[in-house]
Amino acid sequence: MDLQELRDRLTRLDGELLALIAERQRLSTEVARVKRATGHPTRDFQRERDVLLNARSAATRLGLPPALADNLLRLLIRSSLATQEQAQVAAQGQGSGKRALVIGGAGKMGRWFVEFLHSQGFVVTVEPHAHRADWQSDDLTHDVIVVATPLGITKAILEQLARHRPPGLVFDIGSLKTPLRAGLTALMQAGVRVSSMHPMFGPDTDLLSGRHIIHVDVGRKDAVADAQNLFVSTMAEQVVTTLDDHDRLIAYVLGLSHAVNIAFFSALVDSGEAAPKLARLSSTTFDAQLAVASLVAGESPALYFEIQALNEYGGESLAALADAVGQLQALVANQDAAGFARLMRRGQNYFQDRAAARQT
Repeated sequence: MDLQELRDRLTRLDGELLALIAERQRLSTEVARVKRATGHPTRDFQRERDVLLNARSAATRLGLPPALADNLLRLLIRSSLATQEQAQVAAQGQGSGKRALVIGGAGKMGRWFVEFLHSQGFVVTVEPHAHRADWQSDDLTHDVIVVATPLGITKAILEQLARHRPPGLVFDIGSLKTPLRAGLTALMQAGVRVSSMHPMFGPDTDLLSGRHIIHVDVGRKDAVADAQNLFVSTMAEQVVTTLDDHDRLIAYVLGLSHAVNIAFFSALVDSGEAAPKLARLSSTTFDAQLAVASLVAGESPALYFEIQALNEYGGESLAALADAVGQLQALVANQDAAGFARLMRRGQNYFQDRAAARQT
């Protein structure tokens, strides 16, 4: 075969591969139906392990790199799980016959919640422009009201809702909770079933397996239970905490991780070294860090500033970062190899403890 004939053959094979993947997706939908009917959980880790081991063995027999088969099957498993999870959410119909209002539904996470609630059977009303008071002209008798607005105006919206005393579940999805303390307290004191939620994922998420949803208990355990129930048909890991514990931990989970990457790309920019030159000399570690820093650099400056500046506990993590950098500088300046080794061992022990905690 000449070059064109070879390319034509590859094109036909690509089409056949996609047809097989489509058939696999159809089977995944049927698997989801059978699992629901028999009470089996959506995710079966033993089955996933068997699929991956079989794929690696088959790849070896066929003369393919086992890593290629592993990566391909992991991608297909993830797609299959997403299909099954979405079918499970739709089938359970938590929102059948119920109404929901999403204030700030034009935002990225607002749109995610609109689609998620709609998939459960809710009749969803969207107030896309949170800065307008149009939503207050409604009767506000919705079963669920989601406040998906920028952090800077969420507190005022919560306080306005408190004056209306809606009968349904009310929750915000802000990344920080201490700036919202007054609004959440006003709702609780008004007798509203109020909770506070922090989805630890972005708007492009299509599978909640392995993702965390943090519920902040502000004094209404019944509201926390109702909020958790919205995700009971998913594979999300749900955590309940207090308002202050949430922001203290988020100062490290978000504040510190953002700060490290902002400092990283700022140091690169200020170094005077051109990006193309660094790219030619990159390493595995550098490339991995650069990939994360690039994502951070592309995020909303306003949101990331709020996460740094509005958290009552934010100064703690920034001070820890400054201390760590100062400690590293001192060890290098003093040629303290033993101290540097101790620093590295502390990190190794920390990550070993973290891995053990995740397994339990």
